[in-house]
Amino acid sequence: MFIKDNSAWINIDMACEIFELNRSAYYEWLSNYDKHLQEAQYYNDMKQMTIKLFYKYKRRYGAERLSAKLNKLGINCSPRKVSIIMRENNLVVAGYKNFKVTTTNSNHKYKVFDNLLERNFTVDKPNQVYVGDITYIRTDEGWLYLATVIDLYSRKLVGYNMGSRMTKDLVIGALQKALKSRGYPKGVIVHSDRGSQYASNEYKCVLKQAGCVGSMSKKGDCWDNAVAESFFATLKKEYVYQTIFKTRTEAQLGIFDYIEAWYNKERIHSTLNGLSPDEFENINKNKFANNHNNQNAFKSVNINV
Repeated sequence: MFIKDNSAWINIDMACEIFELNRSAYYEWLSNYDKHLQEAQYYNDMKQMTIKLFYKYKRRYGAERLSAKLNKLGINCSPRKVSIIMRENNLVVAGYKNFKVTTTNSNHKYKVFDNLLERNFTVDKPNQVYVGDITYIRTDEGWLYLATVIDLYSRKLVGYNMGSRMTKDLVIGALQKALKSRGYPKGVIVHSDRGSQYASNEYKCVLKQAGCVGSMSKKGDCWDNAVAESFFATLKKEYVYQTIFKTRTEAQLGIFDYIEAWYNKERIHSTLNGLSPDEFENINKNKFANNHNNQNAFKSVNINV
């Protein structure tokens, strides 16, 4: 650029020698100057938009998801290019912390359900299979426990419940909210671990009354409920580990906002072809308009915490 801008008064051959440039390469670059200028501008636009989206999404997206978002905006780029931009601009995705609290107590005398899921996480209709699980969130007041219910079809959080104790009422509340939000569908397989909360007679009674079918993971096999575990890992990496909660109420409000305003509505999933759960359901809802079991499948969730 310096040689071109000052070509009227400097010796180009000498300048190329000083800057250790091949003269023919310089002239080749000069003959395609407009093209190179456009490419440089395009790269700069890509860089600026990558930085903007990175902070817009609160450091939650890596190169794969940022690339998908950029392509949706008409900026054609690969994850590799985005990864280079992130590295050059010190854009570091929010990370993990390591500590673990056991949330599954399978040492009980309740009868457990057979494993009907068998790690088959691909579902072609809404309200066919739900997965439920419990996790924990640290606050200055003590642990807050979160029970969730996810529809495998769209990976949407269709029900959840929070409380200071890890009881059967916690998971029953999450299931009841899920069923209500989806219009009380019948025949849903509801999969969980073998914890005492899910094996309790009260929980089984709710399943039976709702016309649902229970399913449980094999003992000690967390991979049987990998979708629920994946959501918890995402929640904690993207939000919980970046936040200090003074009270349980503060944590409840924050998690409510994360699920309703971000995870269900905005966060893209590779299993959904780069769509969020709500986007995926809205695009595909007409496919099930005449299906009696799913006619109320896509009612919006309205959950109080």
